[in-house]
Amino acid sequence: MAHAKNHDYHIIEPSPWPFLGGVGAFIMALGAIGLFKLHKGVPFLLFGVDLAGWGIFAVGLLMVLYVMFGWWRDTIRESIAGDHTPVVQLHLRYGMLLFIASEVMFFVAWFWAFFDASLFVGEAQQYSRFEATGGVWPPHGIETFDPWHLPLFNTLILLLSGTTVTWAHHSLLHNDREGLKWGLVFTVVLGVFFSFVQAYEYSHATFGFSGSIYGATFFMATGFHGFHVIVGTIFLAVCLIRASAGQFTPQKHFGFEAAAWYWHFVDVVWLFLFVSIYIWGAGSSYHS
Repeated sequence: MAHAKNHDYHIIEPSPWPFLGGVGAFIMALGAIGLFKLHKGVPFLLFGVDLAGWGIFAVGLLMVLYVMFGWWRDTIRESIAGDHTPVVQLHLRYGMLLFIASEVMFFVAWFWAFFDASLFVGEAQQYSRFEATGGVWPPHGIETFDPWHLPLFNTLILLLSGTTVTWAHHSLLHNDREGLKWGLVFTVVLGVFFSFVQAYEYSHATFGFSGSIYGATFFMATGFHGFHVIVGTIFLAVCLIRASAGQFTPQKHFGFEAAAWYWHFVDVVWLFLFVSIYIWGAGSSYHS
C-alpha cells in the first residue's frame, strides 16, 4: 500500500534509450566529421585511428534508428497499458506543440538565408556577396525550375494529402474504422508519391548544391522539407499499422493526432516554399 499510485502522472521505468541514443549520435557525429575531412583529403585521426568513411557514420545512424524504434515502441506499449492518463496526454500535446514550434524556427533559418541572399544581392558588408550573386537574383547562369510544372504538381499532392489525413481524423472521431484506414492509406501513398516527384525534379536540376548561393539555399530549404515529408510519411505509416491493430479509439488517439499535426505543418511549410522560392525567388528566369 505504501507504493500504491495515487496520482495521474506516469513514473517511467529505468530506460537504456537516452544513453544509447547519446552514444549513437556521438558516433554518427564522428563519422560525419570524418566524411567532411575525407572530402577535403585530410585524415581524421582519433587515437591513431582514421575515422574517415561511411562505416562510422552508418554505425551511429543504425544505433540512432534502433533507439528511435525501441523508445517509441515502449511509449506505445505504455499507452496500451493505460499509463497515458489525461494529464499525461496533455503534457504529450504540450511536448508535440513545442517540437513543432522548434521545427518552425528551424525552417525560419533557411528562409532567412534565402531572403538575405536574394534581397541583398550586392550587400557590401557581406563577404563576397556581389561575387556570389553578380548583383542579381537568381544569379547569372542559374536556370530555375518552372514553378507551374513539377512544383505545382507537388503542391497539389500535398494539399490533397492534407484533406485525406483530415478525412482519416474525422473518421476516427466518428468511430469509422474503414474511413480511418483508407484515409491513412491515401495519405501515405501521396507522401511517397511526393518524395518520388521531388527526387525526379532534383535529378533534372541544372545547378548543384555547391558553387552557387542559389543552389545552396534552394537545396537546404527544399531538401530538409523533403526529409520532413519522409519522416511524416513513416509517422503516418506507423499510425496505419496501429489503426489496423485497433489501438486508436475516438477518445484516445494522441499518436495519430500528433502525426496529423506534423503533416499539416509540413503542408504549410511547403506552401511558403512554393510561393517564396519557386515563384518569387525564381523571378522570370525559369524555362518551360
